[in-house]
Amino acid sequence: MAILITGASAGFGEAMSRAFVAAGYTVVGAARRADKLKALAAELGDGFFPLEMDMSRTESIHDALHNLPEHLREIDCLINNAGLALGLDSADSAEFADWETMIQTNIIGLTFLTRQILPQMVARKAGYIINIGSIAGTYPYPGGNVYGATKAYVRQFSLNLRADLAGTNVRVSNIEPGLCGGTEFSNVRFKGDDERAAKLYENVQFIRPEDIAETALWLYQRPAHMNVNSIEIMPVAQSFGALPVVRDAVPPVAAGEQNFEKQSTSLFAKIKSWFK
Repeated sequence: MAILITGASAGFGEAMSRAFVAAGYTVVGAARRADKLKALAAELGDGFFPLEMDMSRTESIHDALHNLPEHLREIDCLINNAGLALGLDSADSAEFADWETMIQTNIIGLTFLTRQILPQMVARKAGYIINIGSIAGTYPYPGGNVYGATKAYVRQFSLNLRADLAGTNVRVSNIEPGLCGGTEFSNVRFKGDDERAAKLYENVQFIRPEDIAETALWLYQRPAHMNVNSIEIMPVAQSFGALPVVRDAVPPVAAGEQNFEKQSTSLFAKIKSWFK
């Protein structure tokens, strides 16, 4: 039995790998960067198995799973952590290639991997799918466009999995973090502009990767009869914004409104004349 964690080379995935190994579980850590995984394996020891896997390519996911040693092919918990945001431009000026990459990784890769792992869980009548979503899947913000849409998919996919898996004892949870620092998330989003990424976290007590790792471990260790459908986590420093209203300098009066005003005035004058 093993815990399969995607995106294990950094951020949430690395922190979760450390937490689960420290708790005595065997972790298969999957990511594109084999060198990072090997370094983590050297540190964590026999409890961590590095697996090179590119979540943006379904053939890479397929091949990686088939290259797993026999004793690690039975996955008790799949943590779909790998994902990314690219750019913060408005929809009319965003790079379509960035949209494709996010959809391919955050939706297609996650869905494909889940489909590969689910049959063994259903056959055993035991297992756990933990998806890493985002508050961006619930609360829209300027520039979030396709990234937010992919995380909305993850949220709904998680809930629909629960509906499909009723009676199988397979659990499904969606962790939805808010502003979290100490990861490469914003560095990737801003395409290497580390200064811009750093400004996002200035003077903010943000959520840490360790917070998300401890949450995932807590979920996994709940009793088998208990399922947490979703859990939304934000730093105290972050809250909800007011819905913006765009106002014109001088509100234009539509022709229909002008006609209505004229008709109303005329009708009022006619009614008034009846009572003279």
